[in-house]
Amino acid sequence: MKLKICGVSDSKTLEYLTNHSYPPQYIGFIVNYPKSKRFVEQNKLKELLKVNKKNSNYVAVLVRPDKNILDEIKNLPFDYYQLYDCALTEVNSIKKKYNKKIIVAITVSNQNDVLKYQEYKDLADIILFDSKGYAKSSSFNHQLIKDLKMDKELMLAGNIQIEDNLENYKEIADIIDISGGLETSGLKDISKINIFLNKIKQINNET
Repeated sequence: MKLKICGVSDSKTLEYLTNHSYPPQYIGFIVNYPKSKRFVEQNKLKELLKVNKKNSNYVAVLVRPDKNILDEIKNLPFDYYQLYDCALTEVNSIKKKYNKKIIVAITVSNQNDVLKYQEYKDLADIILFDSKGYAKSSSFNHQLIKDLKMDKELMLAGNIQIEDNLENYKEIADIIDISGGLETSGLKDISKINIFLNKIKQINNET
């Protein structure tokens, strides 16, 4: 099981993650969604991303990005663009123009939402199933995606918590995406991050 820790917004947390003996495979940054408390303003983002990613991939989380924001971040060291609310033509255009790997986020409240992934499966490198809550860490019924068969990696987000049984997620997803579950009073908590990284290591060692 792979891990994405999202909503990183300070260098102390980022350096802890990249220097950890068992770092997450993906680290996400909220690039253009100011409604999120984890949003990182452009100048701060440029400084933050000077931290050497080492063995992790940096992910730009983008909600309906326009040309201006895409041009502003094109030279930053992002490996993936995670796209919300983009039409198929937009995803195709972004992938071709900016030459990034693409995570297409499908927000889910019912089975019909789940099936939208089929439109994007040929373009996306990873399909992410998330709740409709965006930055609010709300959840959806994970059973809706339990029996999906796809030839892409499946990422799961939506109110994942530090105390959850990871075996349940391992049955349905290749990658889990956690943010608020690793925070205390709205800020990333190093002690919680360490506990969770070690839980991931343990579950991977058991297989």
